[in-house]
Amino acid sequence: MNTDQLYRKAYLLSLFTIFYNIVEGIVSMVMGYTDETLTLFGFGLDSFIEVVSGIGIAIMISRIRQQPESSKSKFEINALKVTGTSFYLLSVGLLAGIIVNLVKHHKPETTLWGVVISLISIIVMIWLMNAKKKIGKELNSAAIIADSNCTKVCVYMSVVLLVASLIYEFTGFMYADLIGTAGLIYFSVSEGKEAFEKAEGKECDSWQAKR
Repeated sequence: MNTDQLYRKAYLLSLFTIFYNIVEGIVSMVMGYTDETLTLFGFGLDSFIEVVSGIGIAIMISRIRQQPESSKSKFEINALKVTGTSFYLLSVGLLAGIIVNLVKHHKPETTLWGVVISLISIIVMIWLMNAKKKIGKELNSAAIIADSNCTKVCVYMSVVLLVASLIYEFTGFMYADLIGTAGLIYFSVSEGKEAFEKAEGKECDSWQAKR
């Protein structure tokens, strides 16, 4: 592939990421609400935040395709700040949900959909991560490689959902869903911090990239 074809493929991958997260977010929130599963519902909310992030990535790829050495646009920086703020708000909302469910001794109806959605997400996100990294290396683009590294956290969140859902589905342990939600809070705070750091000019090279 020539450079233009590689950038086109990178852009198409960013569009796929956006549309996949829209579908994943809708399904996760509907099934999480129906099954009264806080972890799955929170996972769906996270997917919609990833949509905002994905739009910023698509704009970034278009920019570096035309001007490889250019700096982040104002739109990209604002998208990162909105993303970071949204992750922090999500963390607060999920923490409130944990407290309410603890007080009410609430248990999910089932977590089967959490198992199904998380397995699909793990497969898709690992494929996306590797595809983005391959293109980034071929283009020698630090920005695209950094984006692929940031995709790792989506895999980690999917694993949290999978483990929590499996534990509850097979053991009925009533706190499994809340522990899974706490895991989402941890990664949401990390993603929020990462977004603000990227807005300030730092790339995704922290704990996510080192794992």
